[in-house]
Amino acid sequence: MKLVKLFCIFMAATLMSACGGSEDNVTAATPAATSAPAAGASPTLDKVAGANGFTALLAAAAKADLASALADPNASLTVFAPTDDAFGRLATSLGFASAAAMVDALPAATLKSILSYHVLPAARNAAALRAAQPAQPTLYEFDGAPAAVTVGSGPSGVTLTDAALTAANVTATDVAAGNGVIHVIDKVLVPPGVLNIVQMARVNPQLSSLAGAVVSANLQDTLSGPGPFTVFAPTNAAFSAAPTGLTPQQLATVLTYHALGRQVLASQIPFGAPIQTLASQAIVINAGTPPTISDTTGTPAKIVATDVRASNGVVHVIDKVLIPAL
Repeated sequence: MKLVKLFCIFMAATLMSACGGSEDNVTAATPAATSAPAAGASPTLDKVAGANGFTALLAAAAKADLASALADPNASLTVFAPTDDAFGRLATSLGFASAAAMVDALPAATLKSILSYHVLPAARNAAALRAAQPAQPTLYEFDGAPAAVTVGSGPSGVTLTDAALTAANVTATDVAAGNGVIHVIDKVLVPPGVLNIVQMARVNPQLSSLAGAVVSANLQDTLSGPGPFTVFAPTNAAFSAAPTGLTPQQLATVLTYHALGRQVLASQIPFGAPIQTLASQAIVINAGTPPTISDTTGTPAKIVATDVRASNGVVHVIDKVLIPAL
């Protein structure tokens, strides 16, 4: 399951009208953007981005030593450009006061990985994206291969799904530059292998209950450590159906019952055999479509998503909170 080059001379008129996020804006493609404009025919990405207020993107690119790539007139790239508001929301979810504080605090290598995940190695307009395979390889490499974003459709038009299983809406398309094309998005895409397991839970709204429970049980430092870990992550809906009134110690036991002290990808699961958890109690994963996990109750948990790759392990999403012996 499993972020570089921007805009055009007509950017001001196109972007200011397109950023409202309507479906008409999302579907209005410029066929000429499928191939690179002639070098020097219009401003490069860095110039147009600066003129149109993409402050956080440019600050991150500067720290990540990617500003020269934005200015390269010989490039031909597709950039999915998050707005400043999008950077602000990511900063808030990761516990930073602002996008500027996040850019200042994150290592340059982390920012480079994130931004490279927003870039395709060829200029593609919206029509070309829809016509291509849903999985679009980016410039960010993980496990020796280009990591992909998934192009899809939502109620408001084109969406991009990232490695954290969250979707960004494309709010403006086909803004051409002399060295590529930009599509504006309302969320920073999260690449695989960059954020740790706790951070991956924080940036996915469907895992906010798990993120809060980890803090309540004082396990955030443990699960943010080097690992590697495997975490079976219950969704918010799963937590809403789980027992309540647990003591902090019982909550810690429940949460560590969802974690293994090693990385186990979907292809490595030993189906049918007891697997020891960090709670020193075993679970059993049963083969099937989807696979299920047996705990101390008679109701198994379904594994609904696998191989969400973090910097310190892997997350598999489940639809029920696993219950150990308490």
